[in-house]
Amino acid sequence: MRALDFNAILTAVSDFLWGWPMIILLLGTHLFMTIRTGVIQRKLFTGIKLSIKKDPETQGDISQFQALTTALASTIGTGNIVGVGTAIALGGPGAVLWCWLTGILGIATKYAESLIGVKYRVKAKDGTMVGGAMYALERGLGIKCLAVLFALFAALATFGIGNGVQVNAIANIFNQAFAPEQGYKVSLFGQELDIIGILCGVVIAVVVGFVLYGGVKSISKVCEKLIPFMAVLYILGCIYILIYNHQYIVPAIVDIVQSAFSVKSAVAGGVGAGMMMACRYGIARGLFSNESGMGSAPIVAAAAQTRNPVRQALISSTGTFWDTVVVCLMTGLVLVSSMHSDASIATNGNGGDLTFKAFSQIPYVGVGVIVVGIVLFAFSTILGWAYYGERCIVYLMGTKALKVYRFIFILFVLVSPIISLDAVWTLADILNALMAIPNIIAIWLLNKVIADDTKHYLGNLDEIDRTPIPTIDKSYQ
Repeated sequence: MRALDFNAILTAVSDFLWGWPMIILLLGTHLFMTIRTGVIQRKLFTGIKLSIKKDPETQGDISQFQALTTALASTIGTGNIVGVGTAIALGGPGAVLWCWLTGILGIATKYAESLIGVKYRVKAKDGTMVGGAMYALERGLGIKCLAVLFALFAALATFGIGNGVQVNAIANIFNQAFAPEQGYKVSLFGQELDIIGILCGVVIAVVVGFVLYGGVKSISKVCEKLIPFMAVLYILGCIYILIYNHQYIVPAIVDIVQSAFSVKSAVAGGVGAGMMMACRYGIARGLFSNESGMGSAPIVAAAAQTRNPVRQALISSTGTFWDTVVVCLMTGLVLVSSMHSDASIATNGNGGDLTFKAFSQIPYVGVGVIVVGIVLFAFSTILGWAYYGERCIVYLMGTKALKVYRFIFILFVLVSPIISLDAVWTLADILNALMAIPNIIAIWLLNKVIADDTKHYLGNLDEIDRTPIPTIDKSYQ
C-alpha cells in the first residue's frame, strides 16, 4: 500500500474520531466534572502548595513532587511547541483559545481521573504501588474488558505520542537549525536518509535505554531535576520574545479571540479556518498536550506517597495548569504575534515549520529557545510515556514482557527520525482518542465516588485513608 494511501486512511480515521462527538464528549466531561467537584479549579493553588511537600510516612514508591514532574514529563513535550504550531497551521489562530479553554476546564477531569487512579490502586507482590484507569475500571466497576482495552491502547500510544512524535521532532529541529536547505544525506537500504536524524536516533536511544533500565525511581529522579529547569528556561525565552514583539501582542490576542468564533478566520499570509476547524484542532492539541481525560497521568499518580486520593489528585491537576494554561498559551502568543510582525511567516499547514520560523526571527535567543525547548521537552516526554507503557504492558502480559517492550521501544526511537511526521502525528491523535474513551467511561460511571471523596477529604487534606490496599500476585519490577 502506498504511503499516500496509508496517510489518507489514517487521516480519515482521525477525522472521524475527532469529529463533533469526541469534542462534545471531552468538553462535556470537563464541564460535568467541574460542576460535580464543586469547581475544583478554585483549589489550584492548594494543589501547587501540596506539590512541593513530602509525605514519606505514607504508602507509595515516589514523592508527590516526583509523581507530578514525571506526569509533567509526559505532557510538557512537543505538543506545547510543535503541537500548538500545528493547531494554528490547521485550525487558525482561534485554535489557541480552544486549546487554552480545554486546559482550564480540563483541570477538573485531570483531578477526577487521578483521584480514582489512586483510590483503586493495588500493591504488587514486590511492594510496587500501581494504579490507573485500568485498575479503576477493573476494581471500581468490574469491567475487565475495558480495562484491557485501555491498557492496550495506552501501550500502543507510547510508540506514537511518547516516542515517534518526540524523536521525529528532535531530528527535524536539528535539521532545520543546522542543515536548513539540503541537509546532510546518506544512502541506506536504497533510501536517502538524514545523517542528523540518524545520529539523533542513536544518541536518544542510548540515553533513554540507560534511564529506562533504572526503573520508575530512576525516571522520576531525572524528571524531578529536568522538568523545573526546562520549564523555567522555556518560559523565560518566551517572555523575552513577547517583549520583543510587544506591539503585536494585543493584535494577536484580538485575532485569537475573533478567530475562535468566526465562520472564517485568517491572519496575514495564513489560510482561512472556520470555527469547527479551530475548535477541532485546538481541543485535539490541548488533549495531546495536557492529556486531561486520556488516563495517562493517574498511572504515575498511583505510585505517589500520599495520605489520601484527593490530596494527590489536587497535585496531579496542577499539571494541566502548568502545561496548557501557562506553557501552551505563551507558545500560542509567541506564534501569532510573530505572524503579525512578519508577513512571511505563513501557516502553510506545517506546524513544525511555522514554529521554527516564528522563533528563529528573534535575534540571539530565538533559535536557541526552540532547539533547547524541543529537545528537553521531547526527551522528558519519552521517559514519562515509557513508564506508562511499562505499567500497561505488565498489566496485560506480566513482567516477562518488559524486556521485549523496552527493546521495541528503544528500536522505535532509532527509526522514528525517518518516519513521516504527519503520519506519526495523525496516528498519535487516533490512539489518544482510543485511550480517552474507556477512561472517560470510568470517570462518568464513578462520578459519585469522586464527588463523595472530594467532599470528605477536601476539608481535611491531612487525613490518612485507612482503606486496605489489596496485594496482587504480580511483580512490576
